[in-house]
Amino acid sequence: MKIRKILNNNAVIVMDEGEEKIAIGSSLGFDKQKNDVINPQKVEKLFVLKENEKLQQLLLRVPEEHFNLSEEIITHAEKQLNTELNEHIRVQLADHISFAIEREQNGIQLKNALLSEIKVLYRQEFDIGLWAIDHIKNEIRVEMPVDEAAFIALYVHTMKIQGGDIHETVRQTTMVQSMVKQIREYLNISIDMNDISYERLITHLQFTLTRAKHQNSHIMDEDMFKMIREKYAISYHCARKVAEEASASYGIYLPEEELGYITLHIERLRTQ
Repeated sequence: MKIRKILNNNAVIVMDEGEEKIAIGSSLGFDKQKNDVINPQKVEKLFVLKENEKLQQLLLRVPEEHFNLSEEIITHAEKQLNTELNEHIRVQLADHISFAIEREQNGIQLKNALLSEIKVLYRQEFDIGLWAIDHIKNEIRVEMPVDEAAFIALYVHTMKIQGGDIHETVRQTTMVQSMVKQIREYLNISIDMNDISYERLITHLQFTLTRAKHQNSHIMDEDMFKMIREKYAISYHCARKVAEEASASYGIYLPEEELGYITLHIERLRTQ
């Protein structure tokens, strides 16, 4: 295996069997250069690049320690669940973990309205979430609230191989598409649908619509919501327009608490 590109100390793009692949392993990229040969025995995970372009984007964008933490959480989860999780969790969970750490460092803590239900319905995944936040605290001294353990539990549960209602999925996807179009037009920006920021946004909107369907919503402290609304005024007004259109077109009501979370995601998309 020859190195084509170094992504970070633990991840490189290599040429293997005529294909470009992302190789992940401890210190694979440390003190290496392009065209150096790496030992295949040191490769812990290998992904075909053309099928995992978002993973490459993620490795270039999020801090390396955040990605490493996510990988350690995934390894722990797969061991506890005795199953292999969907490969897409590498992008979604690592991005979520990095975003959550950034929020915590900026003094923004988000409540999980489904905390009590998650503890009961997804006990094993919630235990993994508790292990994850304790691991993050031990490794980088960032202390997460128990709500974050529940968020991680949802990601882990979602990424177990499982089926779903295709009709509801199509309906929900159509609504998400409409919401993203509104955001794009309101902000007058182009959104690359192959970009990780797009995936982050639609994932959150999908969870939002699911909660709205079951009449559950995130709980956000009033002072925190006020700060977000005032600090990110443009993104907040955009989120409000999206909520108004969802109500008019689909009969979906998004409470104020949800607008706070949507605002944060729109702001990241707007200012990237």
